[in-house]
Amino acid sequence: MTTNEQPRTQWLGRWGFVLAATGSAVGLGNIWKFPYMTGEYGGGAFVLVYLACILCIGMPVMMAEIALGRRGRGSPIDAIRRVTTESGRSSAWSLLGWMAMACGFMILCFYVVVAGWAFSYLWKMLSGGLAGTSVDDMAAIFGANNANPFNLGAWSTLVTVATMVIVGKGVQAGIERSVSWMMPGMVVMLLIMIVYGMFSGGFGDALHFLFAFNASDLSSEGTLAAMGHAFFTLSLASGAILTYGSYLPRNASIGRTTLAVAAADTAVALMAGLAIFPVIFANGMEPGSGPGLIFMSLPLAFQAMPFGTLFGILFFIMLAMAALTSSISMVEATVSWLTDNKGVSRRAAAWGTGIVLWIISTLAMLSFNLGADWTVAGKNFFDWLDFLTSRFMMPLGGLGMVLLAGFVLKSQVMRDELALSPFVHGLWLFMVRYVSPLGILVIFVDALGWISLDFSLHWYWLALILIVITVIGELASPRLWRLAGSKA
Repeated sequence: MTTNEQPRTQWLGRWGFVLAATGSAVGLGNIWKFPYMTGEYGGGAFVLVYLACILCIGMPVMMAEIALGRRGRGSPIDAIRRVTTESGRSSAWSLLGWMAMACGFMILCFYVVVAGWAFSYLWKMLSGGLAGTSVDDMAAIFGANNANPFNLGAWSTLVTVATMVIVGKGVQAGIERSVSWMMPGMVVMLLIMIVYGMFSGGFGDALHFLFAFNASDLSSEGTLAAMGHAFFTLSLASGAILTYGSYLPRNASIGRTTLAVAAADTAVALMAGLAIFPVIFANGMEPGSGPGLIFMSLPLAFQAMPFGTLFGILFFIMLAMAALTSSISMVEATVSWLTDNKGVSRRAAAWGTGIVLWIISTLAMLSFNLGADWTVAGKNFFDWLDFLTSRFMMPLGGLGMVLLAGFVLKSQVMRDELALSPFVHGLWLFMVRYVSPLGILVIFVDALGWISLDFSLHWYWLALILIVITVIGELASPRLWRLAGSKA
């Protein structure tokens, strides 16, 4: 039996995977983090670099993960072990799968706390609990929300229970069915807010802010932030995409599917900007107000809007759905491994995982109140989960994935799964071997603070970089095209 013949539940169609993978990617990172990062790092220049990094780093890595998942037809651990065995390589590479699965679960342990903010703010908007006259008032409400462990813990528990109910129902009846209405519903609510923004008086300013490019607005810090966000927003190296790929039907095109997911993810991020910034500009607020943009500045702006309560409710419903679709994807790798290897039912695996998740996430939740002073090296439990996953596990996991796909496996494995033309496969191979690893290493080194990567970007530096990449591509691509078309 080959790896492609492993019995495995599959999505009902390619769009089931697209919606699920997009739901994984479109989380709080797109609707909460992307707008405030755009505000902090100069608007259109940041957006342009972000889009370029999605294309050059994110998509090649995502294609590799999907191909590995479909070829191995299993959890990240099982899938990587199977494809490396098929290529005659060491099964020690399956450690990448362990790290990806652990990374996704650790992220979820603090993510459900952040997701709880979205649900709690939806309730506050419904019940009138967001009354305030200044950003300081909103900051006090946010602080009080986190200071009460019973309140914050209840919302985190709600997210955990909702996630496990959906995942426990299975791939088709649970995950695919839920995202089939949550994702379109999220887009509809964004469109309603964008239409309102067109008549708010701030839409022109929002368009200019998001899409007007000025190289002088882009700092080295902003460039690296764009690279990092492009990598992390697609849920790469956390086990989610690889596991979802294991359910992808054999006849689905990985290239077209990846393009659809990346396009949808990017479109939602830009739509979130077009929904949020008109409200901010129309009310004379600062777009670069940081993480507080969603939970402090925006609620204040809703109060000044006609029908502001209605739009606030729509916004936080959308934010809650985005959080839920991502939490579903991050736990699926663990549930998949338990059902494949421990002989337990999916429901038992989901609830067993949920109990462990609830215990660990409770410790993360306490970092905002009772356990705020429980620190090691200046970081509390929540901070350590974030630090270890974002600074170490995701970059190293992503680097391992591209090295595995680009250098370790027999070329026939990836060629069969991707089914690209020789030209496109050669381009993908060049990106996954050289461009993506370089980008990941730059993010990793900068995040650790080992080297100060400070530079100024002007139009002539951008032109020089593009020329160098083009020349290297022209020199390397004929050899890579021959490799892509050769037998392993």
